Amino acid sequence: MNTIEQQLWDYIDGNLDENHRNIIEEKINTDPTIRLQYEELLQFNLTFSNLELEEPSMSFTRNVMEDVALLPAPISLKTKVDTRIIYGIGGFFVLSILAILGFIAYNTKFTMPSFNFDLAFDTSKIITPTTINIFLFVDLIIGLVFIDYFLRKKSLKKQL
Repeated sequence: MNTIEQQLWDYIDGNLDENHRNIIEEKINTDPTIRLQYEELLQFNLTFSNLELEEPSMSFTRNVMEDVALLPAPISLKTKVDTRIIYGIGGFFVLSILAILGFIAYNTKFTMPSFNFDLAFDTSKIITPTTINIFLFVDLIIGLVFIDYFLRKKSLKKQL
């Protein structure tokens, strides 16, 4: 359907605003092909409006539902997967990973460098009253969040 035909149908149905309606009226009055097309569409519209719509019988829905009820319920299709294929694919990947790890272990030299750790440090510089207060404050916040979670969970169970 071209745009002029759509515009003519909208004009016939009265779906246009004042500005567009004036433009279409001007096109109809000036262009004979558009006037001819407009008259044909008016005839179609008149023919369609004179047709009587057929309505199904009162028991149509009931008859259809009874026919549907008589049909057997569809059975879900279940395909059987061969477990040997799954085990074969899984075995292939496990063997591949083991082969890669074995190759890495075979080509790795297991020598540890010697590290000199000096574990003697002054704990009085780390554990101060400020760090203890911060630690206790964080623990308090975590404890409050846990209690809130626990109480909300308990109240939701009571509501259900």
